[in-house]
Amino acid sequence: MVVYKALTIAGSDSGGGAGIQADLKTFQELQVFGMSAVTAVTAQNSVGVQGVFPMSPDAVARQIESIGTDLGVDAVKTGMLFSSEIISTVAEQVRRFGWRHLVVDPVMIAKSGASLLREEAVQALQKELLPLAELVTPNIPEAEVLTGITIRTMEDRKEAAIRLASTGAKHVLIKGGHEEGTMEAVDLLYDGSGFITIASKRIVTVHTHGTGCTFSAAATAEMAKGKSVSEAVETAKAFTQAAIEDQLGIGGGHGPTNHWAYGRRTRGESQL
Repeated sequence: MVVYKALTIAGSDSGGGAGIQADLKTFQELQVFGMSAVTAVTAQNSVGVQGVFPMSPDAVARQIESIGTDLGVDAVKTGMLFSSEIISTVAEQVRRFGWRHLVVDPVMIAKSGASLLREEAVQALQKELLPLAELVTPNIPEAEVLTGITIRTMEDRKEAAIRLASTGAKHVLIKGGHEEGTMEAVDLLYDGSGFITIASKRIVTVHTHGTGCTFSAAATAEMAKGKSVSEAVETAKAFTQAAIEDQLGIGGGHGPTNHWAYGRRTRGESQL
């Protein structure tokens, strides 16, 4: 029996909709063994972030070392990294273990508007982690921060993708969920030479907490299985679309998505 393994290096979401909780649920649903290194603990629910309690860089390093020296990793993703010190630590460990299948989800702001990445950490992310990434998955606001470009059109997105690729990232996926006034959510994938667009029906709902984490985790799981980046992104799109469409409807604010929806669809089971 082949056991595919994926590691998430991210923050803990006590509400279960995002962060390592969303990542591990997604790995499990895609039949990949999930492991985690916690960068910060958040007190968080659907209506906001009530507190952020970062781990020390040494604590993050020890967790990664424990996994890398024993269990092994087929693919790894990063989420909330909080500080430049933690980013440097993660980059050092990725280089140490030679992990090539790295997905960087540049988590900066929670759905509630709370900041999850210090301003001084953006430069560290650009210089230390993006050059190691096989895939980076910003949404439009995150891509604007990372590139300094105001994104209004698809041509703007293409320019931002090219700039992000110039940091060393092998593939760039700019998600279209934040684009306004459209009937479709169109994601743009750039592989360093050409562009692919992946569209899905836009679902009008407030229950989208953790969609970015879920998308990048699904792509990571598929890459852990040996799928190409384009194949992994296609599955991640379908997984996330199902999670949004088959709503759980819990929480008084931005509620979590349904992580078991995709699996039930593929198995032909009824939804909620």
